[in-house]
Amino acid sequence: MILIFLSCGSDKPAVYRKIAGLTQGTTFHITYEDRADKDLSASVDSLFKVFDLTFSEYIPNSIVSRINSNDSTVLLDDMFIEVFNKSLEINKETHGALDLTVGPLVNAWGFGPEKKIKIDAARIDSLMQYVGMEKVRIKGRKLIKDLPGIKIDVNSIAQGYAVDVISRYFESLGIENFMVEIGGEVRTKGKNPKGDFWRIGVDKPVEGNNTAGEILQTIILLDNKAITTSGNYRKYFEENGRKYSHIIDPHTGYPYKNSLLSVTVIAKDALTADGYDTPLMVLGLEGAREVLKQHPELDAYMIYSDESGQFRTEFTKGIQFDKEK
Repeated sequence: MILIFLSCGSDKPAVYRKIAGLTQGTTFHITYEDRADKDLSASVDSLFKVFDLTFSEYIPNSIVSRINSNDSTVLLDDMFIEVFNKSLEINKETHGALDLTVGPLVNAWGFGPEKKIKIDAARIDSLMQYVGMEKVRIKGRKLIKDLPGIKIDVNSIAQGYAVDVISRYFESLGIENFMVEIGGEVRTKGKNPKGDFWRIGVDKPVEGNNTAGEILQTIILLDNKAITTSGNYRKYFEENGRKYSHIIDPHTGYPYKNSLLSVTVIAKDALTADGYDTPLMVLGLEGAREVLKQHPELDAYMIYSDESGQFRTEFTKGIQFDKEK
């Protein structure tokens, strides 16, 4: 997604500051109203480092890495507990389509920190014994695993939570207008520099659209909410003429396969939005519809391919579109 400013008159233009850079293997862009005339880039960088020490699978001493290496001394922090509990909630609401224990499968398919292995039905069957949220639980400050081979993967939800961590920090400082974007996951508050709703572009899920905002499907107006997208058009690999998505179906152990190309979810916070976008992809169009019926607090914009291969869209009634797009 890409931020676009909408022109609008105002009595006195507010001073907005921008921060941009790299984090968590992707880019981030932050815009905030700077009434205090203070550059918050160093504080944001510190928050990213704290976040990585909890969730990064590429830092050996992070909480997730220590859990996955069966370090019996690791204690969970409040961030991990919050993400775990939200994941457990969404796991139940999506019939197991969101599952943090897919780590062994993500690694096996080559989308994690470990080297891709040769995949066959027997190997998948052997890994499925480690998959299932019912096989892990929190007791005090410890994560209890039924089997040592269980590995936690938070990539389907943690980036949204990182957006919330930064957003909460801005709110604690009394900042009333901001936009936080990390890897396409966005949360906004108040108004943009032109005094209007923040305008967030949804990328068209086509091959070669590797730069956020280069080819847009639509633009959504965001009013004090978060928006995240899960799609199959950027992270995948090809083998023997077949494409394999990075989105793993916890029910089968294989990359998901249905007509959905991307799902964009709007919620009150980015943890919730990011937690739902991937399982809705896994469930497919009909399954996603059923979940959305049960959760009117969520809005979703879904792009799918019909039987003739044409793009089709479906969205909930609460979404506000930019009519100029």
